[in-house]
Amino acid sequence: MTNNSYNAGILGMGHAYPSGILTNADLEKMVDTSDEWITTRTGIKQRHKAADDEYTSQFAVKAGKQALERAGIDPNDIDIIICATTTPDQILPSTGCIIQRELGCENAAGMDVFAACSGFIYGITMVESMIRTGQIRYALVIGAEVLTKYVDYTDRSTCVLFGDGAGAAVLGPVPKEKGILATKIRSDGRYEEQLYALGGGTRYGTTHETIEKRMHYFRMKGNELFKIAVRSMADISLEVLEKAGLTIEDIDLVIPHQANQRITDAVAQRLGINQEKVYSNIAYHGNTSSASIPIAMDECIQSGKIREGSTVLLTAFGGGVTWGATILKF
Repeated sequence: MTNNSYNAGILGMGHAYPSGILTNADLEKMVDTSDEWITTRTGIKQRHKAADDEYTSQFAVKAGKQALERAGIDPNDIDIIICATTTPDQILPSTGCIIQRELGCENAAGMDVFAACSGFIYGITMVESMIRTGQIRYALVIGAEVLTKYVDYTDRSTCVLFGDGAGAAVLGPVPKEKGILATKIRSDGRYEEQLYALGGGTRYGTTHETIEKRMHYFRMKGNELFKIAVRSMADISLEVLEKAGLTIEDIDLVIPHQANQRITDAVAQRLGINQEKVYSNIAYHGNTSSASIPIAMDECIQSGKIREGSTVLLTAFGGGVTWGATILKF
């Protein structure tokens, strides 16, 4: 039965990333590129890189534990764990189930959401209605990636972009005037070939041929993707603003998916919002896909950029293609 007395809101957040750092100077020694070329085209100066023996759930668990502690929620009170990831630990079981075990959330269901860079927004959109309608009380949504293990370090168009890390949020009931005010997700599979990795699934499998052809690495058509990303992120942001009965002037902070600084700047311009209200940390983390928005959110909470009463717009775009936007009031 629907309970109209509250919304779903964020009660606590956390983030984690590897200690290893790959700088632009390091990449200059690996591929035909330069710090100037990377910085001008992406805004990235460095990215965190997992060690060979590190994997996605390790960072997800660290971020999730931090979020639970800050929210003051016992692990056994979590009803569902959603891990948004493009780089799961393994095919089976889901990384969400591994996180559930490691955090000791004995009463939680665990599952993965596979929506690339939009995954965190997909995840909070899914649990928002479950909390608001009373099906569950508390959810843990985590965006976690170890993208550098899928990066081809002979392809300078993609190897400069991606980094590793995780961000987590505990969601639960909050007063009606706060929390998630509007959210929306979309996809369009016609643009599959703009960003993809062919190997490893049931279509092409894992064979000597797929490995030799480097089919397990990310491939991207950057120029085409740029235009689609800017248009999609801006348009869906305007849609959720209308849905929430707000205008861009009501937004205190925009946190976009950290894909490329040029994309962030173009989205801000299209929305007509001052750049000072648009958060960017891509210079230090690179593109961490589904982890980028929750990492950025937690940084903003810890630094005071997000505080009581802040109205925040999240917007993302990823391979698939997928996109989404959410408005929250803290």
